[in-house]
Amino acid sequence: MKKIFLTILLTSAVMLTGYSQAYKTALGVRVGNSNGFTIKHFIGGQNALEGIISSRWRGVNLTGLYEHQFPMGNITNFYWFVGGGGHIGTWDGDKNPWFEDNNTHTVVGVDGIIGLEYTLEDVPLGFSADWKPSVNLVDDTGFWGDEIGISVRYTIK
Repeated sequence: MKKIFLTILLTSAVMLTGYSQAYKTALGVRVGNSNGFTIKHFIGGQNALEGIISSRWRGVNLTGLYEHQFPMGNITNFYWFVGGGGHIGTWDGDKNPWFEDNNTHTVVGVDGIIGLEYTLEDVPLGFSADWKPSVNLVDDTGFWGDEIGISVRYTIK
């Protein structure tokens, strides 16, 4: 079973690497329900890893995502992407509107992401808008669907 899965995975990876991205790595800021910094790095074809460090409710959250990009029609440097990953973070309960306590909450969970990205042709800047729902598996367990963000990144070829 492992060999079949690995064969399908490798075949899919080879088939899906038919076009190149406008950049290799991008660094920038992400604003929305939480604010922070983002780094996105393509590991091959249209497959990328994204790291986000953000702040919300006097806490900090670290998120790691694997993303897959697809071209949007024939528009140069315009893509939609989808992916998933995980997060770990903390926040102050008295700053979170869902809590009425003074405790610090530590959460661990899984994330999904879907969004749009456009990279300028002549200027090393990229813009993206996304929705990043998550499910906390530790501490405040449950679904959190309010994470919407806009990122502006400096791109490096």
